[in-house]
Amino acid sequence: MTPIVMKDLPVATKKKTTSGVKLELAENGLRVLKARYLKKDETGRCTETPEDLFRRVARAVAEAESLYSSDPAVRAEWEERFYGLMVSKRYMPNSPTLMNAGREMGMLSACFVLPVRDSITEIFDSIKHTALIQKAGGGTGFAFDELRPTGDYISSSGGTTSGPISFWRAFSEATNAIQQGAFRRGANMGMMNIHHPDILKFLHAKEDLTQFTNYNISVKITDEWMQSFLVSPKAPHVVQNPRTSRKYVIPREYKIWESDIRALIEVTSDGTPPTGEYYTRQDIWDIIVRNAHRTGEPGVAFIDRINQYNPTPHIGRIEATNPCGEQPLLPYESCNLGSINLGKMVAKVNSGYKIDYQKLARTVETAVRFLDNVVDANKYQLPQIEQITRGNRKIGLGVMGFADMLVLLGIPYNSEPALEVAEKVMSFIDREAKKVSAELAKERGAFPNFAGSIYDRPRSPKLRNATVTTVAPTGTISIIADASSGIEPIFALAYVRRVAEGEDLLVIHPIFKQMAIEAGIYGPDLLQEILVLIQISMTHSIS
Repeated sequence: MTPIVMKDLPVATKKKTTSGVKLELAENGLRVLKARYLKKDETGRCTETPEDLFRRVARAVAEAESLYSSDPAVRAEWEERFYGLMVSKRYMPNSPTLMNAGREMGMLSACFVLPVRDSITEIFDSIKHTALIQKAGGGTGFAFDELRPTGDYISSSGGTTSGPISFWRAFSEATNAIQQGAFRRGANMGMMNIHHPDILKFLHAKEDLTQFTNYNISVKITDEWMQSFLVSPKAPHVVQNPRTSRKYVIPREYKIWESDIRALIEVTSDGTPPTGEYYTRQDIWDIIVRNAHRTGEPGVAFIDRINQYNPTPHIGRIEATNPCGEQPLLPYESCNLGSINLGKMVAKVNSGYKIDYQKLARTVETAVRFLDNVVDANKYQLPQIEQITRGNRKIGLGVMGFADMLVLLGIPYNSEPALEVAEKVMSFIDREAKKVSAELAKERGAFPNFAGSIYDRPRSPKLRNATVTTVAPTGTISIIADASSGIEPIFALAYVRRVAEGEDLLVIHPIFKQMAIEAGIYGPDLLQEILVLIQISMTHSIS
């Protein structure tokens, strides 16, 4: 077994910044910054410090203040507030903002949805657009619904199409080639409507775990299908050609990777299929459940419910989400995200802790303004993206460190009180974020597509942003903030992290360390006991 270095994680950086806020980075956070975020020269040597990075980001985002005020003191004030927000680790923006703000690339959004239209020209335009976005660190989502099914007629050539899965593979290979400019691995979401004739191919495409490894996939299920399934699960599952609108059922002898639309059986005008054995709604549902249990794919997206909450239905219908599914977007739309570190929103009171809602409100105020500024500071890869993003000004303020907050409050993660805290905290953040957005609308104007939106009601305040909150997963930014990831439970109180060839490092959760020190039990004996338990666990997992 590789020897484990039994040393506590040192504080990599701990000094006062120009704003008077201490920047404290654990070793893991510093390693992530050096590997992915700090500027480097041609030899790979870092040419900026973490403080330089946060200053670069704060300055670039605060520059948008100049669009609304000619007073340089206003811009300088918000630069300091944004800087303090990040170096205190109360808040972190999404990775593209940390990577690109104040740099030539300049693309600051994390989430994109691109349309995939049913022509060779438009398909490969979307692949090119994907490459531009992913080169700068953005993630992309697609709906493959419009693509005609495998074996369908192509009038221009007189031939037949190879179908959505083959073109999806071209998108996936493009992501593999780009690898997001070495910043991080590319991420995508692929979606298909449950009524598409190639739905069986889509549902089985990721059974081979070596395929489409840079994609999450989700089946879009309509309310109509779900209600029909609940009433008549044994009825044949009906699919529809998006090109011709003709409807079919799938015979039992259909060979998933060999058959195409010519093997389907067309239903009559009244919707009745000929006598025979066909895939039922129950069969389709069972395949979804079975494959999701085996591999985690596919997910399910209730697309009508998503559109029920579409804030700008007059602009278009939502057909896809970003890679992790938390941000539904219109075609060409983008959104920038940021997360509040809830572990920093807890104050010590006597011998216990409580949520500091005043601090949380102040943090929300600054974070919402930060995210709204990003919409203006952004360099957009395509004019279509710029137009709709500036038109809706969607932002996504979320959280990380939720499990840390619960630990400090003495609340078990898997408990009803934890659910109550989650509802109370996120409701508070949502209300405060909308209040800040309303104030920004008074100061800067409502988002341009406000008229006709779901907020355009008598006596309702105008908003600066069509959306304000999104609970996103927080991978590397939670490591930088030394916080538990997103709303997930703590990975482990102690674990071993591979940091270099031949060296593993013992990582101790900072709150566990803090509480062990306060209890007077932290020291070599405890670390030795933890190390022994981890080694036993590793031995069992290997055997």
